[in-house]
Amino acid sequence: MTRTEAVSAGGSGVARARDRRAHVTLGLERLLSDRIDVLRGARVGLVCNQATVDRGLRHAADLLHAYAGVRLTTLFGPQHGIRGDVQDNMVETAHGTDVQTGLPVYSLYSETREPTERMLQDLDVLVVDLQDVGCRIYTFVYTRVNCMRAARAHGKRVVVCDRPNPIGGAQIEGNVLEPEFASFVGQYPIPTRHGMTAGELARLFNGAFGIGCDLEVVPMEGWRREMWMDDHDAPWVMPSPNMPTLDTATVFPGTVHLEGTQMSEGRGTTRPFELVGGPYIEAEGYGRALNALGLAGVYFRPTVFQPTFQKHAGRSCGGVQIHVLDRERFEPVKAGVAVVKTAYDMFTSAFRWKEPPYEYVYDKNPFDVIAGTGALRRGIEGGRSLEDIGRSWAEGLEAFGRQREAVLLY
Repeated sequence: MTRTEAVSAGGSGVARARDRRAHVTLGLERLLSDRIDVLRGARVGLVCNQATVDRGLRHAADLLHAYAGVRLTTLFGPQHGIRGDVQDNMVETAHGTDVQTGLPVYSLYSETREPTERMLQDLDVLVVDLQDVGCRIYTFVYTRVNCMRAARAHGKRVVVCDRPNPIGGAQIEGNVLEPEFASFVGQYPIPTRHGMTAGELARLFNGAFGIGCDLEVVPMEGWRREMWMDDHDAPWVMPSPNMPTLDTATVFPGTVHLEGTQMSEGRGTTRPFELVGGPYIEAEGYGRALNALGLAGVYFRPTVFQPTFQKHAGRSCGGVQIHVLDRERFEPVKAGVAVVKTAYDMFTSAFRWKEPPYEYVYDKNPFDVIAGTGALRRGIEGGRSLEDIGRSWAEGLEAFGRQREAVLLY
């Protein structure tokens, strides 16, 4: 049995379940099968990490390195490293050499987050293949942007291999980033949950936001906007250490905001971003208050947890586990704001915002950097209702929905 067959089978019950799922051909697979002409005869660099695999879980670096007629010269790794082993934010990764291919690896989460001219000197085309999670607040989005910008500056071509948005491409939610809050977790005015694929975002940034590099997107086949990651047969490999499952990705556009507070977002537990709380929170009362909001498709189960690292390591934290009961009705950004606002309202004297820096921003409140606006924090502090906060996003979402139509591929 081949590796691909083993992954597809995995037992008769799993095989039958997978047979009922839609078949999706990844951009990487299409590049290797019928678009290899864009690389043939060129010196190639690859931006990748541990999730850059085909259906058989074979890594793109190994596939391109072995492909006749393709000269892979250079590898680049995003935040958390090329193998995804570095846990926390703002922990830089060193440059090095890839053990499997013997190629140089340049870290794009190091003294620089954009490839330099020297890093690009041995390549003609830069292939970018990084799994996104459907949220503006994710550094891989901007590693891709920075690569596109550097390619434009130094006369290199860019090929983006498209991958599924794991939480679907139909819903959009949250506020649109304000330019004065641009950072490595948000460079352009898009909403928190953007409902786009990596390739579609690249097209949007390149055109509407003026990067203007020589860009080619290799689209998928078989993916549809309404699909979640478990609706099709493309493999899930956790794209970063605290993004282990589709459940994590489902809540992430909301609970990522807790990174801008002194509350725990569940790092150091087996359910990051699903478990949220703090040592000062009384779990039962907090859970009751959140459930009383009547948010669609979700139940906040009171619980106590103890992180093993990061915030409040070794201390018992009261809080909730976020159980998504109906993901089509669930609004993750609204739920994440509710988690923060309710903690602020109930435990004002103990609640604290995170102090700078956050993702290389030293002069702004980290919560504002994550939110892409100062209005959300001010609204929470000023007692603005959750409904009013949600209504304030409507105009920006409507404009973005129109803007993205021109670049959608599916």
